[in-house]
Amino acid sequence: MDSVSWTGETACALQAALQMSNDAFAAHLGIGVRTVADWHQKPSTKPQTGMQQVLDTALENAKPAAKVRFAQLTAGPSTAPSGAEQRLTADPNIVAGLDWLDHHAGWEPGTARARVAARLSRVDIQALRDRGSRRARVDQRRIADALADYYGTRTAPYGTYSATYDDSVATTSILTQPDWLDLACPLVAANDRLSVVRTAEDATTSLTEDATDRAIQRLAETLAMGTRLVDMPLYRLLDIDVRKGRIGGQTGVSRFVGYAVTMDLLENELVDALASDTPLHGSLPLRDRYLPDLASVLNVSDRLCAGGTLALLAIARPASPFRGDADYVLLVQERSGYVLNAARRLAVIPKGFHQPINDIRADAQIGATLRREMEEELFGRDDIDNTVSDDRRADPMHPSRLSEPMRWLMDEPGRLRMECTGFGLNLVSGNFEFPSLIVIEDEEFWTRYGGIIEANWESSNLHQYSSLDPQLLTELISDVAWSNEGLFALLQGLRRLAEIGGSRVDMPTIEWKVQ
Repeated sequence: MDSVSWTGETACALQAALQMSNDAFAAHLGIGVRTVADWHQKPSTKPQTGMQQVLDTALENAKPAAKVRFAQLTAGPSTAPSGAEQRLTADPNIVAGLDWLDHHAGWEPGTARARVAARLSRVDIQALRDRGSRRARVDQRRIADALADYYGTRTAPYGTYSATYDDSVATTSILTQPDWLDLACPLVAANDRLSVVRTAEDATTSLTEDATDRAIQRLAETLAMGTRLVDMPLYRLLDIDVRKGRIGGQTGVSRFVGYAVTMDLLENELVDALASDTPLHGSLPLRDRYLPDLASVLNVSDRLCAGGTLALLAIARPASPFRGDADYVLLVQERSGYVLNAARRLAVIPKGFHQPINDIRADAQIGATLRREMEEELFGRDDIDNTVSDDRRADPMHPSRLSEPMRWLMDEPGRLRMECTGFGLNLVSGNFEFPSLIVIEDEEFWTRYGGIIEANWESSNLHQYSSLDPQLLTELISDVAWSNEGLFALLQGLRRLAEIGGSRVDMPTIEWKVQ
């Protein structure tokens, strides 16, 4: 076989020819799973010389049938499929989305693949990037105001969450009520009591023609832009019972692809209408179908109500002659463009969908998701990032598998304090939101591990703020780049931290209102 010019794209072609998952291909080459994921994200990248030799050896040792497939995949511009086209046939997550669409649209198997392929051939990448820039100009306040107008007058005790601070007002799209706020609920088994009552995926109503077209477009754009899409199990809320000091309610289990091509489309439909100054009423067919009024928002058992938890992280720091008095460092992320949810928005970190890994019942605890997201998003645990690798381990969060920072936190009671600070339903896409606060009180943690905390691919930037800087915190609250759920979690987290932080905090007074 002729010498191969190795790039991310040709490396992925070899993976497809060998018919291996990311995990299996990485193990086959003796490299990290993230390297394989990077090849998928950056098909034009050129591996270093040593890696090219590894790929040469893998190709040389491949079975004849695999070599034939590789030759077909890299046959040249006239016949070689792009990375997106390879994903259309080889990525099991995309295939799951196509199967879901065939089933719920009432099509013969293979119809969705053909239609997505046809749409993919017409996708203009630059047009999508330009649209992304227009979307980024639609800020959080405008979204909150637009949704308040769309849904009209709220019925007590429900209303949208807003807060006053330093003579200013922050509004959000979070539908809540007073009993759902300031929960101060420790995220331990005795208080964190969401249960699973149904483990099978519920049937979804058949799709309209417009909904089907939007779903096809979502899959085509996901392929064209290299966005990560994983068909993971997802908790869906069926009933909620929260009060001060306790989280209760019932969940079932659905699949992420069903959410990605239905409810998750509502945000961009709204933002695109706002970006083009289109009147909302009559121009939001998906919202009119899936989430037309406040009754449908609150009736979580009759719709797909996915969601998650996100937490303000406060880590105690010792006094410093350069920085000043002992404080908490607060971490805030800018979400990357590769995520489906809240892309390019500010958010607290960790932030994640509420989903099971291995133990459907135990993982229903909100605290389980937060601990997992800390490992994945801040402590470098690629092996539990289900967008990067498959997980065949019996217990990915077993003490023997924890990162060094997390193991240190779990070694002694009291080192890691996690509390849920509220609950709400996000009018943007109907998601449930559990804002929380994570506090690490022991200064030794920052001294030991502050230098190795690093956000994963879901973030484009990570910023730190001092709990003793009220001016900068006020400016942070006022930033219009927040996601609505991120601002909700920030405000509730700062309120709670002000109550328990003692001399380490000096922050603006925040008072919430439900209206």
